[in-house]
Amino acid sequence: MRRLALLVLGSCMTATAAVPVASPSLSAAVAEAVAVPPLAFRDRTLANGLRVVSVQDHSSPTVSVQVWYGVGGKDDPAGRSGFAHLFEHLMFKSTKHLANEQFDRLTEDVGGTNNASTHEDVTNYYAVVPSNHLERLLWAEAERMSNLDVNDANFQSERAVVQEEYRQHVLADPYGRFFESFAPRSYTTHPYRHGVIGDIAQLDAATLADVRAFHATYYRPDNALVIVAGDFDPSELDRWVDRYFGAIARPQTPIPRVDVREPARTRDTTFRETGPNVPLPAVALTWLGPSARSPDAAALHVAAALLAEGDSSRLYRSLVYRQEIAQYVGFSIDPTTDAGLVVAYAIGANGATPATLAAALDAEIAKLASRPIPAAELAKVKLQLVTQELEERETPIGKGMAIGEAVVYHGDPAFANRDLGELQAVSAADVQRVLRRYVIDAKRVTIEYTQEKQRKATPRSLRQAKATPHPAADGPPRAAGSKP
Repeated sequence: MRRLALLVLGSCMTATAAVPVASPSLSAAVAEAVAVPPLAFRDRTLANGLRVVSVQDHSSPTVSVQVWYGVGGKDDPAGRSGFAHLFEHLMFKSTKHLANEQFDRLTEDVGGTNNASTHEDVTNYYAVVPSNHLERLLWAEAERMSNLDVNDANFQSERAVVQEEYRQHVLADPYGRFFESFAPRSYTTHPYRHGVIGDIAQLDAATLADVRAFHATYYRPDNALVIVAGDFDPSELDRWVDRYFGAIARPQTPIPRVDVREPARTRDTTFRETGPNVPLPAVALTWLGPSARSPDAAALHVAAALLAEGDSSRLYRSLVYRQEIAQYVGFSIDPTTDAGLVVAYAIGANGATPATLAAALDAEIAKLASRPIPAAELAKVKLQLVTQELEERETPIGKGMAIGEAVVYHGDPAFANRDLGELQAVSAADVQRVLRRYVIDAKRVTIEYTQEKQRKATPRSLRQAKATPHPAADGPPRAAGSKP
């Protein structure tokens, strides 16, 4: 996969360090809301249902073209986990007028970049090129939307790539099974439980007819959002979009949509997972959260940052620095269009057990939910979040991503001009309210992850066995991002 949506562990902490305390001057400096310049966008929809949102930015002679398709891991057919991910790869293969990998040549060979990612709700393709190559890139995106060559050779090669990614990210990584267990153990009904990366056996069982049917169902103009951000002329853009995308036919068949609702939990549940090469035990605590459109989403985002954003966050200071019972810790909010997920996790150190780690996570979350939150700490975290987003929006691709997320998760590109204001408006009371609602007072799933038991060898096998070193852990799982 060119980019895999996985939870990423925090940075490794190997030594105790002094933690700086925010000064009163810092508190005063960040207390005032940061002025966020709005993204001035144009929004139009073609007759075939294709939505086009554009943002001009002439600060550099580059332009980003992105296509977001309304299909993700939750839309995989029953018994065919990994189809959305599979097409993330197939879209870079041949079309009627493009050879295999020629899309890379149209971008990388002129000094640009391209990539793609699959998520639970959406699959997006994004590229940046010098602005004088915009027309060619728009043609290429329209070409692979309408004329993708879904043949057996392409299917076989990309299925093998997806399966190999599963082996690399899930089976080979010491904590791959741990992270991959979050979705199936946390959801009982919603198709989010199947994850995104895919299943080796189910992909093996898939046929070319299955794959072609999936493509015809979801890769169509009325299920796509085209975003153009950067250095372009609006009249030229409209003319090229109409020329290359306007002629693509809109199918008459409806687009199937997931209407399953995850039921509320009625009790706490514990699962015990094992792996063949687990150097240190781990634990995850999960709770059902709200959708990305919830008015509570911003407060949960700030709560997650207070707990696990950076080396001075509360979970790092407590579990890694002071108690020295964890190597890695995290607290994440998974923004989705349906039932969200809240996850706290830790990988142990110095003999800590999953139960010890869970108790420590509980204690820090309870402190944040019940004790006064220093104004300087809250202001610092909100400033960090706003700064990170503003830095991303300095580039055409970052502006496009902000628009895409606003449309997919909030149904409105204008949300990109409201989201940072909502973050800055979060109060300490808001943080504690959402923690009580979605975590403290909610039912949870606990996932304990340990080394699987080794089979006892017979005396004969012991005599024949050669001494081999224990495989070393290669660190925390890495999110698959930019292609090599």
